[in-house]
Amino acid sequence: MPADLAVIGLGPYGLPLAQAAVAAGIPTIGYRTGPEAGSLSPAEQRRMLSAGFRPTTNAAELGRVRTAVICAPTPRAAGGGLDLAQVEAAARTLSAHLRPHTTVILESPVYPGTTEEFLRTLLEEGSGLLAGRDFHLAYSPSRVDPGNRDFTPANTPKVIGGLTPACTESAAAFYGRLTDKVVRARGPREAETVQVLEANYRHVNIALVNEMAVLCHDLGVDLWDVVRCAETKPFGFEAFRPGPGVGGHTVPQDLTAHGGRTLRMVELAQQVNSRMPGYVVQRAAALLNEHGKSARGARVLLLGVTYKPDLADLYDTPAQEVALRLMELGASVSYHDPYVPEWSVLDRPVPRADSLYEAAADADLTILLQQHRTYDLHGLSVKAQLLLDTRGATPAGAAHRL
Repeated sequence: MPADLAVIGLGPYGLPLAQAAVAAGIPTIGYRTGPEAGSLSPAEQRRMLSAGFRPTTNAAELGRVRTAVICAPTPRAAGGGLDLAQVEAAARTLSAHLRPHTTVILESPVYPGTTEEFLRTLLEEGSGLLAGRDFHLAYSPSRVDPGNRDFTPANTPKVIGGLTPACTESAAAFYGRLTDKVVRARGPREAETVQVLEANYRHVNIALVNEMAVLCHDLGVDLWDVVRCAETKPFGFEAFRPGPGVGGHTVPQDLTAHGGRTLRMVELAQQVNSRMPGYVVQRAAALLNEHGKSARGARVLLLGVTYKPDLADLYDTPAQEVALRLMELGASVSYHDPYVPEWSVLDRPVPRADSLYEAAADADLTILLQQHRTYDLHGLSVKAQLLLDTRGATPAGAAHRL
């Protein structure tokens, strides 16, 4: 059966889209743009393949579909902005095979104006076709939340902004096959800026509660009880919780690298969140000292090193910096994570604990960095000599909480 959809980029944005499309009965091919790592388990990927999903390395197949969605990752560049190299590579590859009447949609996180000023130019120059006349062009924020069992592509509204009204309607017709609700933006710039707002909303609110965590510790206030009580307010408040740092594929965007536009709140949030791994290590060293031990030579066990619970994704995980800083203090670091069989920090393999309870009992300090469902936190709090909980997941009084 010929494919109806091409997903270009099989990383954290592309694989979930392909999974949703295959589940909706859409014949789908996938084309890689680089060494991408997604959040789907091997079992989920096997189910996709059995349902008809077909990865391909033949770029010519991109010209045989009705819809092509570019989901290439845009990681943080060296200068702090977004690296659009994989989006550019995807556009150049697609443009060489683009046919009239195809609908092209960009889902990658990008700056406002990228679809019109960057992607459109590449597609038109490479194909000889005109966007809005010969093919449809639109932008839609990805809105992927790996591991979230409550919100799936089917019940998550999809925002769409097309180059023309006809472009918007063509993209809406495609997404209407995947989701219960389509939201039409005025154009691609508005849709792109939705993505910027949503990404920054997360980072800014996490930064606020991270600062509150530091303040509450200094004041001797139980932050976790504060959040528990505050989230009972039925309006004007959404609960966020602190942690050892912010990982994942969503990059905060202050737009400094895009025309020099600075969002001061986002810039400050980045500073606050980037300090959290160091703060966790500071708290760890203080706890060891309070119990008559030095960080130098201490055996420290890290629990959960992925950036999100119940996933194998290590992208930008704060555990990396926590481990590195502990090693720099002279600690002997090991880890346990049911989703990560091997882990390295700066190419230095970190020993993995096979027996969780024995390792916790043997360690001078155990630090919970990620709250995987498989962890029995009550049992761990009993076994561990000293437990620092950065997620507020342990029972009150069972551990030292961030």
